[in-house]
Amino acid sequence: MTMGTVQGAGVVVTGAGGGIGAALARRFAAGGARVVVNDLDPARIEPLAKEIGGFSVAGDASGIVDAAREALDGTVDVYCANAGLASPGDAFADEEVWAAAWDVNVMAHVRAARALLPDWLERGSGRFVTTASAAGLLTMIGAAPYSVTKHGAVAFAEWLSLTYRHRGIKVHAICPQGVRTDMLTAAGSAGELVLAPGAVEPEAVADALFEAMDADRFLVLPHPEVGRYYQARAADPDRWMRGMNRLQQKWEASEA
Repeated sequence: MTMGTVQGAGVVVTGAGGGIGAALARRFAAGGARVVVNDLDPARIEPLAKEIGGFSVAGDASGIVDAAREALDGTVDVYCANAGLASPGDAFADEEVWAAAWDVNVMAHVRAARALLPDWLERGSGRFVTTASAAGLLTMIGAAPYSVTKHGAVAFAEWLSLTYRHRGIKVHAICPQGVRTDMLTAAGSAGELVLAPGAVEPEAVADALFEAMDADRFLVLPHPEVGRYYQARAADPDRWMRGMNRLQQKWEASEA
């Protein structure tokens, strides 16, 4: 499914009130897809829905599949699980922070898959797109709940792909580093140190997704260097963690 083949497809994008979600919605709509945009706040998505000739479905991303399907005349072809929480903090972050990160960054994807899979498996097609993060392949200093739950998001996407690929289900995990969005701002000084220098625009993430769809590739890497880091981490995890610890010390020194 590429820019030339999304014509008429029913697409859902959660967390579409700005940033990556809005860029994905615009890109799918430009290709002729029928797009449902979702956000907790209807005021954030109604102008976008009007702009792209789509539909707005406000509410918790965990429970909007039925309403989105109805808006799309009964069929969801592509589901972009894009809503997420930045969730900074260390091992001592409040239980509520950990629970919220788990609920939004992982369980919302699980709940959406539960709602989508019966129809997709019956007709032998469907596409699930997870907006994870390079943190889900690597990690992120200063953000334990975010790093752990984004690992979980990637793990669930991998499981969906290996379990249902032969039955027509396509899965992609978007794993960017810095993207110029509100979430980058929320990452604070750690984000400024690690992510901001190489940050890209949200539109570059949408471009990378369409390239991955065209190539039938699971990992979507708007920052190609993430693939090299991921290989280095797997090849010599101790060396990689020593390097990350030096980065942690640099961040701590900058905060002192």
